[in-house]
Amino acid sequence: MSMLPLGKSLSTKITGILLVFFLVALTAIGVTLFMSWQLEGAAAAINDAGSLRMRMHRIGHLLAHAPQASPADTVRIRETLGTEVAEFDFILDELRHGNPQRPLFVPRDNAIPADMQRMVEFWSQRVRPLLDGVLDPSNALTIPADPPAFDDTIRGFVTGMNAVVLKMEQSYARNTDILRASQVCLIALAVIGTLFLIRFFFVLVIRPVSELQTGIKRMEQEDFSVRVPVLGNDEFGDLSDGFNRMAVHLQGLYETLEERVDVKTRSLEEKNRQLEILYDMSAFLRQPQDVDALCRGFLQRVQKLCGATASSARLLDKDSSQLCMTVHSGLDEQFIDFEATLSCGECMCGQAARGGTSLVCKLDGPDPGLDLGACHRAGFKAVAAIPIGANQQTLGIYNLYFRDAQRLEDSDRQLLETLGQQLGIAVENQRLHASDRELAVSEERNLLARELHDSIAQGLAFMNLQVQMLDDALRHNDVRQAQGTLAMLRQGVQESYDDVRELLVHFRTRVAKQDLSGAIGATLRRLSDQTGIATDLELEGGGAPLDAEVETQALYIVQETLSNVRKHAQAKSVHVALRRGVHGLTVVVRDDGIGFDEAGCTAHDKENHIGLQVMRERAQRIGGDFSLHSAPGRGTEVRLDLPRVSQEPH
Repeated sequence: MSMLPLGKSLSTKITGILLVFFLVALTAIGVTLFMSWQLEGAAAAINDAGSLRMRMHRIGHLLAHAPQASPADTVRIRETLGTEVAEFDFILDELRHGNPQRPLFVPRDNAIPADMQRMVEFWSQRVRPLLDGVLDPSNALTIPADPPAFDDTIRGFVTGMNAVVLKMEQSYARNTDILRASQVCLIALAVIGTLFLIRFFFVLVIRPVSELQTGIKRMEQEDFSVRVPVLGNDEFGDLSDGFNRMAVHLQGLYETLEERVDVKTRSLEEKNRQLEILYDMSAFLRQPQDVDALCRGFLQRVQKLCGATASSARLLDKDSSQLCMTVHSGLDEQFIDFEATLSCGECMCGQAARGGTSLVCKLDGPDPGLDLGACHRAGFKAVAAIPIGANQQTLGIYNLYFRDAQRLEDSDRQLLETLGQQLGIAVENQRLHASDRELAVSEERNLLARELHDSIAQGLAFMNLQVQMLDDALRHNDVRQAQGTLAMLRQGVQESYDDVRELLVHFRTRVAKQDLSGAIGATLRRLSDQTGIATDLELEGGGAPLDAEVETQALYIVQETLSNVRKHAQAKSVHVALRRGVHGLTVVVRDDGIGFDEAGCTAHDKENHIGLQVMRERAQRIGGDFSLHSAPGRGTEVRLDLPRVSQEPH
C-alpha cells in the first residue's frame, strides 16, 4: 500500500474529528462548571446579604428593649449587640471582596457592586457611628437621642439592602437561565456530534467495510467480475483499489485457468515421459554387458525416441585425441569409412567433444566454420552431436541424423545431454569393472605363481637333480645308487602330485553363504585323513557373515597355513579357532610342531618354506590384519583379523 499524505489518511481524519469533539466537550463542560461555581457564589452572596437585613432588624430590636432591661441583661445585650456588629462587619467585608473558597461572589452585572459599595458606605458612615456610641460603656444602653431619625436610618439600610438583594436574585435567575440554556446547548451538541460521528464513521469506515465484505462474498461465489467503489483517498481507498486489482488478476487467472492447467498438464506429462525414459535407460545401462552392447542398445532407444534416421557413437581415444566410431545404425559404408575417425576439434562432432556441450546443426544453412560435407552428401537435413561424459570428463559423443529438418527444444536437448551422461557413467563403470577384473586376475596369477614356486617348482628342481644323479649312476653302473635315486624320484613325483592336487582343491574351493566353518572343517578332515595329524575346530560367537570373496580369501589363508603345517611343521595336532562378532571375524591356527626362530629367519627363508608372503598378500588384499608367532620347539600360531568394514591398505 502506498503511503498517504498525513492530512488524507483515515487515521488522521478520525483522530482530528475526535480531538475536535473532545475539545468542544471539554470547553462546554468547563464553562458549565464555571457558571455553576459562579451561581453557587452568587447564591451565597444573596444568602449573606439577606442575613444583613435580619441582623439589622435584630439590632433595632435589642436597642428597643434595652431601657427596660436589668443591669445583668444590659451587659448581655451589650455583648450580643457587639457580636452582631462584628458579624455585620465581617459579612459586609466578604460581600465587598468575595471569598473564592466558600465560594461567595457578588454578581458583577446590573451595577450590583456599586450598590453594594454604597450600602457599605451607608453602614460605615451612618449606622456604625450610632452603634459605636451605644456600645460605649460610658454611655447608657438607650436608643439615640432622635429615635425617629434612627428608625429612618435602619429602614433606609434595610430598603437599600433589599434593593441589592433583589438585583442579586434577578442576576442569579438570569445566570441560571443561561446555565440551563448552556446545558440544553450541550445536549444538542452531544446529539448533533453523535449524529455527525455516526455519519462520519458510516461514510469513512462502515460503508467501505460493507462494500469490501460484499465484494468478498461475491468473490467466494466465484464472481470475479466484482469491483468495489473507491470512496476516498485514504486507507480504505487503497484497500478498495488493491481489492479491485486483485479481482482483475484473479479474473484473468480464472479465465485462463483451463489453459494454464493444460500447459501444466503437458509439462507434467513431458516430465513424466522424460523420467520414464531416464528410468528405462538407467535400468538398461545397469545390465552387465560390454561397452559395444551398451552403446548399441543405447542408440536403438535414443534413435527411436527422437525419430532419427540414423545414429552413431564415437568414443575418445585419449592417446591419439581421436574420436573413433564404435557403434552405428542406419549409416552406409561410404559414410562409415569417411567418418570412422575424427580429430578432436574437427567438424561439429569434434567441437562438441572438445567443448563438452551438445550441438544441433541444420544442413540447409550450415555454419561455414563446420565441415559437414559427409552428412550433407549422405542426404541428412539435420545432425545432433551430444557429449558422452562422466566425472566432468568427455568420453566421446553420440550422433543423431535426421532426413527431415528437425528442431530440438531445450528440454529435449537437456534430456539428450542427461542420457549422454548416463551412458558415460555406464561406459566408465564397465571400464572400471574390466580394470578390476584384470587386476584381480593379475593378482590371482601372481599368487598362483608363488604357490607353484613354493611347491611344484621346488619339487621339479629336486627331481631334476635326482635325474642327473641317476644318469651319473647309470654311466658308472652303480646299481645301488641308481635304485636309491629312483626311490627319491618316486617320492618327489608323489609329493609333486600331492602338491598339484592340493593346489587344485584350494583354487576350486569357494565359500558358500554362511559356511566358512564348514569349509574349514572339511579342510581339517582332509588334512587328518592324509597325514594322521589330529585336528580340532573351535567355533565361538555369532554374527552375520562377511562378503563371500573376503571369506573365500580367508579360507585360502587357512588352507595355505595347514599346507605349511603338513610340509614343514612335523606337528601331531592342529587347533583352529573361528570367532565371529559384531566387529568382524578372527581365525587362529595353532600347531604343536617344531616351530622356527622368527628373529633368525630371513625373509627369503620365510617365503620359500612357509609361504608367508602369499598369506600376507591375501590378507592385505581383503583388508585384514595378518600376524604370526613361532619359536623353536613350541609350534607356530597364525592369526587373521578381519573387520566388518574393511579398510584400504596404506
